[in-house]
Amino acid sequence: MSNHAAIFRKVLETDPQWLNQIRRGVEKESLRVSEDQAELAQTPHPSGLGSALTHPSITTDYSEALLEFITPVSASIAETERALQNLHLYTVRQLDGELLWNASMPCIVHGDAGIPIAQFGTSNVGQMKRIYRNGLSVRYGRKMQAIAGIHYNFSLHESFWAEANKLGGNLKSTQAFQTEGYLALIRNFFSRVWLLMYLIGASPAVCASFVEGNPSHPLQPLGDQQDTYYLPFSTSLRMGDLGYTSQAQSGIEVCYNDLDEYISALRSAILTTHQAYSAYSLMGNGERAQLNDSLLQIENEYYSPIRPKRVTRSGEAPVVALTRGGIEYVEVRCIDINPFIPLGIDSDTMRLLDLFILSCMIDESPQCDVLGQQRNNTNLQRVVNRGREPGLTLLSAGGGEVTLCELAQPTLNSMAEIAGWFDYATGGDGNYLKTVAEAKQRVSEPSLTPSARILSEMQKDGLTYRQLAWKYSREWHAKHLNQTLDPATLASLQEQAISSLAKQRELETSQQQPFEDYVANFYSQYQ
Repeated sequence: MSNHAAIFRKVLETDPQWLNQIRRGVEKESLRVSEDQAELAQTPHPSGLGSALTHPSITTDYSEALLEFITPVSASIAETERALQNLHLYTVRQLDGELLWNASMPCIVHGDAGIPIAQFGTSNVGQMKRIYRNGLSVRYGRKMQAIAGIHYNFSLHESFWAEANKLGGNLKSTQAFQTEGYLALIRNFFSRVWLLMYLIGASPAVCASFVEGNPSHPLQPLGDQQDTYYLPFSTSLRMGDLGYTSQAQSGIEVCYNDLDEYISALRSAILTTHQAYSAYSLMGNGERAQLNDSLLQIENEYYSPIRPKRVTRSGEAPVVALTRGGIEYVEVRCIDINPFIPLGIDSDTMRLLDLFILSCMIDESPQCDVLGQQRNNTNLQRVVNRGREPGLTLLSAGGGEVTLCELAQPTLNSMAEIAGWFDYATGGDGNYLKTVAEAKQRVSEPSLTPSARILSEMQKDGLTYRQLAWKYSREWHAKHLNQTLDPATLASLQEQAISSLAKQRELETSQQQPFEDYVANFYSQYQ
């Protein structure tokens, strides 16, 4: 067992109270769609939501129609869920004839032209955000960018790392020890992310409009319906070849054995011209088409189910922040929106994520190599496309074929052990052990997974994918409108909206350097 894993297990086993100090944050995307047709909204970001550029909790992601809710960092799952709920309750009251699409895959999409790119105003930082999104559109197409998901930010308290480092003999700085611990967690995450996609994947089907113009897609029509395409045993098409993938990026050799190697790989991709991208100069509307013609415009363009992160200072590039202070937290990026849950994610899902992430931490974490990365990719692709297929086999660490159930057992056992610590630390309510029991049941009974439930409801009720997602989106919309938003919370969110608009105006009217200089200064950090 690697020294780190043994130390982490010892610290948590000896004093499970450390688990009460875990810090979490949720970033949840939701498309705005028309209430009467479920068509992607063509309207600008609602003014009642403030400025997408400067609001701390409500912004937009790729599209003007793709809202993103950001909860504050909290050590309480209940508080995190409440904060996310408040953002939903406030937002639905600002929508006019629209609702939040509570599913990952978009529906009525009239080609790229029907997916408006987000606007952030005329400040340098606003222009940079816009041009970055132009670049995503010319490189990958807008449909892929209109997929919505949930990111889960997770960290252990600094004092936990200091304690673990002390137990290990303080052989290096706590910062270096913490970074190595998070890298070990990330390596294990890649080797078992297939299990997470099996358990919580919720995008086994798409609307016909999503695959229009793509004759080589592997999906099949659902029954006689030509407007829904699916794979019978898929769990998360969002995490497969239809979703966040890029052939160009497959050449980026990212390894998580060492932070410097990781930073170097991303820095190189940001500084190296990619010939195919040199052709993009202007958009149809005359705007600049991309920030650069490199393989990556910035770090965020690199698609990965998990990222090492550190909060950046104003104007600081993510890899520079990591160089400065090491890894502060991890961002899990592969979570589908669950249409059956009013917020797309709930306390149960967060508990499952806690257990899964911590299992990656307390288990031995081999160094990554090319064979291991290929095995990880094979297992992930098998599960996102065929995860519920009877008798499905996956590749074991030794390269042999084993059943999904068999390969899941060691991780489920680790999660059960951690659940016992959690339930002790939180006063013995049994919620974490219940979460593991449900996960084990899903592994032995695929029909209990969210992906299976989506397909079975569609088939049982004769619904298209659009009709199913729309039905639940309307239900949750009505529920949000019927719930009371605490007056103090309402006043606070109104104030945030107003002050964010003022902050954007201030940015736009203050003395700014020429945009080209601003961009050049930003990229000088990578040299």
